[in-house]
Amino acid sequence: MDRRSFIRKGALGGTAAAAASLAAPALAQGMPKINWRMTSSFPKSLDTIFGAAETMTKYVSAMTDGNFNIQVFAAGEIVPGLQAADAVSAGTVEACHTASYYYWGKDPTWALATAVPFGLNARQINAWFYYGGGNELMNEFYNAQNIHALPCGNTGAQMGGWYRKEINTVDDLKGLKMRIGGFAGKIVEKLGVVPQQIAGGDIYPSLEKGTIDAAEWVGPYDDEKLGFNKVAPYYYYPGWWEGGPALHSMFNKAAWDGLPEAYRAVLTAANQAANTDMMASYDWKNPGALRTLMAAGVQLRPFSAEVLSACYDASMEVYAEITSTNAAFKKIYDSQLAFKRDAYVWAQLAEYNYDTFMMIQSRSGKL
Repeated sequence: MDRRSFIRKGALGGTAAAAASLAAPALAQGMPKINWRMTSSFPKSLDTIFGAAETMTKYVSAMTDGNFNIQVFAAGEIVPGLQAADAVSAGTVEACHTASYYYWGKDPTWALATAVPFGLNARQINAWFYYGGGNELMNEFYNAQNIHALPCGNTGAQMGGWYRKEINTVDDLKGLKMRIGGFAGKIVEKLGVVPQQIAGGDIYPSLEKGTIDAAEWVGPYDDEKLGFNKVAPYYYYPGWWEGGPALHSMFNKAAWDGLPEAYRAVLTAANQAANTDMMASYDWKNPGALRTLMAAGVQLRPFSAEVLSACYDASMEVYAEITSTNAAFKKIYDSQLAFKRDAYVWAQLAEYNYDTFMMIQSRSGKL
C-alpha cells in the first residue's frame, strides 16, 4: 500500500469515527430516557381490550429505541378501573387507557368520545376524530380536566347483552337491574331499567349472584372469556348504545406538554396504529367466538322493533334535555350529528348494498 493511499484511508476512517462520536450525544439528547405508568380500566384477562394499551406502548418503545417506556397496569393494581381518568387528572399516573363514557356522571360530555346511544359507528367515529375535528373538540374539553387524549381502540358495534329472561316488549324492561355502561344507563332508566355501572372484572359475579338481572359488555370474544353464557342464556343484539365505542389513551396534560415534540408525534402515531389493530383483532376473533357460544346453547335474540323504537325516542328526549343546558355537550354532539347525517347518506349506497348482497350469499350457502 502506498503512503498517500494509507493517509487518505486513515483520514476517512478518522472522520467517520469523529462523526459517530459527535452524533451519539446529539441523538441521546434528542431522545431522553422517560418512564411512565399507565393504569388500565380493564383486567389482563381481556387480552383484546387490555392488549390495545400494550400494543401502543410496544410501538412507543420500539420507535424510540427503548428510550420512552410506558408500563401498563391492570385495573386495581394502582387504582380501580373506574378511577383511571381521575388518577391521570390528579397526576397520580402519567397515563391511562380507558373508556371516556365511564365518567359521564361528572359531565355527559365525557360520553361523546366513546359512544352514545344511536351514535356514530366505528368507521364514522374514526373519520370524525381524524378528519372532522373530533380530536380537537374532545381535547378542548379534556384540557379543562388536565388531560390530553388520543383514540386507542374500538370494538365495533357491540352486542345488546345477556339476560336471564326474554325481552320481547318494553314492559319486559321495567324493574330490570342491568349492568350497562356510561350514557346508556340514563336512557334505559326512562324505560324502567335500573342501571348499574360495574367494572368489567366484577360483572360475572354480580350476574351469577343475582345482584343484577342482565349485563352488557362487548361482544362474543370478550363475553365468552368472561363466561356470561353460564349465568344468563339470552344474548341480544344490537347494542344500540354502542355503535362504535372508542377507547382512549389519556395523558396528564402537564406530562404531555413536557414531552419532546418527537415523543408526542410517536405517541400520536402509536395510538392510531393500536386503534386500527384493536378493531382488526375483534373482527377476526368475534366470528369464531360466536360459533362457540351458539354451539354451547346460547339463545341469540334480536331486540324487537318496538324496543328499539322506544329506546331511540327516549334517547332523543335525553339529548334535547342535555343540549338545552350543557354548551360543551351541545357543541360536540351537534358536530357528530351533522356528520352522521351525511355519513348515512353515503353508507346506504355502496357499503350497505354490497354487504347486504354478500350476507344473502352467506345465508344461502354460496360463500
